[in-house]
Amino acid sequence: MKIRPKVVLLIGGLFAVLVAAQLLVQHYIVLPSFIDLERQAAQTDSQRVNHALAREVALLESMTADWGNWTATFDYMLSRDPGYLKDNMTPSGLRDLRANAMALTDLSGKFVWSTAVASQSLDPIDLDIVKRGTLPADRVWQDALHSGTPLRGLLATNRGPMMIACVPILNGTGKGPHRGMLLVGHLLDDTEIRRIADQAQVQLTVTTVRLPGDATSVFLPSGRSGTELLLQRDRVTEVYRVLEDVSGAPLLTLRIDVPRSISASGRQAVAYAALFLLGAGAFAVILLVMLLNRSVLGPLTRMTQHAVAIGQNDDLTTRLQLQRRDELGELAREFDQMVEKLAAARRQLIDLSFEAGVAENASGVLHNLGNAMTPLAVNSAELQQTLREAPIEDIELALAEMEQQPADTGRRAKLEEFVHLTSRDLAQALRQARDEFEQIARQIQTIQRVLADQLQHSGADRVIETVRLPALVRQSAELVAPALRQRLTIALDHGLEDLGLIRVARTTLQQVFQNLIVNAAEAIRDAGRDSGTLRVSARVLPAESGEQLQWCFADDGAGIAAGDLTRVFDKGFSTKPRDTNSGIGLHWCANTVNALGGSIRAASPGSGRGASVYVALPLQRAESVPLAHVA
Repeated sequence: MKIRPKVVLLIGGLFAVLVAAQLLVQHYIVLPSFIDLERQAAQTDSQRVNHALAREVALLESMTADWGNWTATFDYMLSRDPGYLKDNMTPSGLRDLRANAMALTDLSGKFVWSTAVASQSLDPIDLDIVKRGTLPADRVWQDALHSGTPLRGLLATNRGPMMIACVPILNGTGKGPHRGMLLVGHLLDDTEIRRIADQAQVQLTVTTVRLPGDATSVFLPSGRSGTELLLQRDRVTEVYRVLEDVSGAPLLTLRIDVPRSISASGRQAVAYAALFLLGAGAFAVILLVMLLNRSVLGPLTRMTQHAVAIGQNDDLTTRLQLQRRDELGELAREFDQMVEKLAAARRQLIDLSFEAGVAENASGVLHNLGNAMTPLAVNSAELQQTLREAPIEDIELALAEMEQQPADTGRRAKLEEFVHLTSRDLAQALRQARDEFEQIARQIQTIQRVLADQLQHSGADRVIETVRLPALVRQSAELVAPALRQRLTIALDHGLEDLGLIRVARTTLQQVFQNLIVNAAEAIRDAGRDSGTLRVSARVLPAESGEQLQWCFADDGAGIAAGDLTRVFDKGFSTKPRDTNSGIGLHWCANTVNALGGSIRAASPGSGRGASVYVALPLQRAESVPLAHVA
């Protein structure tokens, strides 16, 4: 694993441990405190409901007591005057009491008068406690009846639970003896439940007395065992309060749904804290990694990429140039110096190898041609000797004389015999000449094979190197003799640097450029000046087989006549004196450029106005790994 991932993993692991510790604290300490606070709030809501219901029952008892401690009611229980009922037991009176049931009982508990009506319409309803016509026979009812003690609470009816208040009928001053009891009941219908819920500001539901059976999620708060249960759901906390009737028997269950907003807020706060911790940690990690990347990891990565690029792309022209004063900067400078020395050594090695290869190749070719030419010369001499000794002239004389002699003469017979004999010698000489000529033909084939091998070798792939164009021109100029080099000011176009790295046969192209620079210097000398300027530029041109790189070497020397522009690259042609120039420099340049797959041409405005040489070669760009800029 590389250094950068190791550093990131190390810092990330440390941050992960801190995050895990923070999450454990939040989960086992912070969140439970929010849940406990939520349970306390749920119990408080339950108590508010209980108090609201108790207030409703107390209010009902207070209103009932006003009717029971009234002289008119006290007198009615003795006189049974119908006018009392007509004047007081009206729908408006029942509405003021918010009563669904009302009854007057005597001392035996029997109803003297009773009614049961609906809450809004006051229409008569069927209510079992009224229909029964007497107070319940339970002890608590009988004790209140006999002692004249008020009784209030809840009562089960056929229409649901009812709040009831039962007070003694007194003389108006709160004195007795009482003449019976006044019973007033108010049903706990949906409207009444909503009103109580609004007072307590909770969500209230009245259910049966049976509690939920999920015992694992039920909590019994301290001091309320047996009367209040708490059940936590995902979104709400359900508080169940069991209410008893006036006799102490379980009657109904009030369920209060408390939204779990506190724990939700706690979880949200914990989530925000965790997110903030993650964000702060991530920011710290990123900032730390950025600082490390800028100061340590980045320079190391850049040096690694540089070394990989040199190994992969064979590019010894790029330098790190890392401007730092620490150990990494010192290492980068030493590495640049090492690459510079390596590039110089490699150029020298390739140049020496090229020259040695050319010399060795020429020596081998000359040796092979010499070996092949020796037997060829011997066989040619023997063939010449054989042909010289052939009796060609004698046969020609005999044939001429035979044409003049009659056919029946003895002389003609002797001539025919002579031709016969000499023809046999001539046939033998021709047979020998044929054999010798076949040997000469085989030796010529051997020479042709040697030349073919040389031709194949000369067309072999040259060493391709990655170079920068300005450096290639400068290296070519260093090969020019100082006397000529001093005559020139070589001006390099800025576009050479913009073209970046290219791959060329450096050694071969360097010799071509050397010849062009020499010719430019000599043209300035021939123009009668001590110094001049050679402008070197390059541009990329489209071609059918791809891009071409066109060089331009433009001097301000003697120039070239218009008639000589097409001849300057011919073998043996030169505008210079024969004793100072062989005429093979530009010819060799043309052959070499053509062998590289390019072309070369000359242009000049005329004599004395300078000349330009254009060299076009297939462009092969170097693929190198870009190095990120690191300060």
